[in-house]
Amino acid sequence: MSLVEARNLVKVYATGESVFGGGAKGHVRAVDDVSLEIEAGETLGLVGESGCGKSTLGRLLLRLIEATSGSMRFDGQDVLKASGSEVRALRRDMQIVFQDPFGSLDPRMNIEQIVTEPIDIHERISAEQRRQRARELMGAVGLEESALHRYPHEFSGGQRQRIGIARALAVRPKFVVLDEPVSALDVSVGAQIVNLLARLQKEFHLTYLFISHSMPVVGYLATRIAVMKQGRIVELGPAEQVIASPRNAYTQGLLEAVPEVDVTP
Repeated sequence: MSLVEARNLVKVYATGESVFGGGAKGHVRAVDDVSLEIEAGETLGLVGESGCGKSTLGRLLLRLIEATSGSMRFDGQDVLKASGSEVRALRRDMQIVFQDPFGSLDPRMNIEQIVTEPIDIHERISAEQRRQRARELMGAVGLEESALHRYPHEFSGGQRQRIGIARALAVRPKFVVLDEPVSALDVSVGAQIVNLLARLQKEFHLTYLFISHSMPVVGYLATRIAVMKQGRIVELGPAEQVIASPRNAYTQGLLEAVPEVDVTP
């Protein structure tokens, strides 16, 4: 059975109405009849241009935003029909790493507070157990234990993204949405983060949805690739097949438009 399953998923946004009530109303189908499955332990790469609906789809799968129609299941559970307490329980198993390593960390909190905040919400463990897990997470993402007592502004973009990854792993989730986690970083730092994610997937037995506009980066990490255009999945298949023999002209264009990125350790 698939860990994540979406069927005929739709997200519609209203457009065109001003704050004063005037203007013509319209609708945009940000996600348009999307169906996909993600097996436990795999990485599904979701690729497409900016504005195609990738991030919206990722947030729908986590129920961070509500779907207009369709169905979603996580580990056999109906996500859309889950009650408030059930959604809270699901949050522990489904986490996200955001694109912006600067805006996604609260500047008023030190790193220990940032990393342990999800633990405070989802688990009842002692303060010392929380601190110990925070120390372990720092080691897992390649940061010193001393980082826990510092604040986000003291770190580089790559280090901040490592902290964001540590926060996502703090409650030991099964599924992580990686929403363009390297697009705000320079190439060499981004390659380090991609290799870190590959190692952590094995170490923590994770399932990923890796969202990106870069086919080469996704191709390095993904088991399968889904190509998205204007809210729809236009191609889906094994990563090697999609990259070597794309069936869709849009996929071919994405491959030709982005230079290859070296993520070799």
